[in-house]
Amino acid sequence: MLKFIMEIKESLKQAGLTGNESGVYLELIKRGKLSANEISKNIGIDRTLAYTILNHLIEKGHVSHIREKNKKLFSCSNPETLLNSIRAKETLILDLVTELKKIKPKKEQETKINVYEGKEGLRTFMSIALKHKELMFFGSTGRAFFQLYEMPAIAKEIIKKKISVKILGNKKFKGTEPFNYLKFEYRYSDVEAEATTSIFGDYVTIHLIKERPLIIMIKNKDISDSYKNYFEFLWGHSKSL
Repeated sequence: MLKFIMEIKESLKQAGLTGNESGVYLELIKRGKLSANEISKNIGIDRTLAYTILNHLIEKGHVSHIREKNKKLFSCSNPETLLNSIRAKETLILDLVTELKKIKPKKEQETKINVYEGKEGLRTFMSIALKHKELMFFGSTGRAFFQLYEMPAIAKEIIKKKISVKILGNKKFKGTEPFNYLKFEYRYSDVEAEATTSIFGDYVTIHLIKERPLIIMIKNKDISDSYKNYFEFLWGHSKSL
C-alpha cells in the first residue's frame, strides 16, 4: 500500500503539484472533507504551512472549501482539474505553433554568375534583358548594336514593349546609329570605356564587345540595387547634350 501511495504522489508531482501539495491533495482524496488542523496532524506538517499549501491548491482549482458549523473544511475538486494546466499549455502551444507557422524563413540572397561568349551569348543576354521593364547602360560603346543583324528589330521590340532605356556613353558616340532612337534616353560624359555595364531587375552585366563578345552576368539583388544607385548618380551628373 505504501508503495502505491508513493507512486501516486510521484504521479501527482508529474501532473504539476509539488511534493507537499501532493501529500495534502492525496490526504483530501482519501479522507474527504478536512480542516487545516486535521490535515496538518494527519500528514505531520505545520498548520500554517497546511494553509499555505491549501491556498495554492485552491488557486490551481484542485481544492475548494465550505463552512460547516463555523468550521472551514477543505475538499478536493474533480480530479479532472489536474488536466487544467495541461490544457492551458496545450492552448498556449497551439497558439504558438500558429504564430510560428506565420514566420517565413528569410531566404538567402540568390547569387548566380554566368559567362556568355560570342554572338549567341549576346543573344542570350538580350533575351534575358527584354523580360524587364527598365534597362540602364553606362560605359556604352554601341558595338553590340553592330554584332547582331537583328539588333534594329530588337530595338523596335523594346520600344513596342515600352521598356524604359537609359544609355550613358561617351559624347563621341552622339548621333551614331545605336545612339539615335527617339524613345531611348541618352546622356554623355568624357569617360572612355571599353566595357559596358548594364543593369536590369536583379541583374548586373559587364560586356566587352570586341572580336568575340564576352558577357559576365551577375544575378544578385543587393549588387543590382547598388549599381542602380551608382547609375542614377552618374546619370544626374552627366549631360544630355
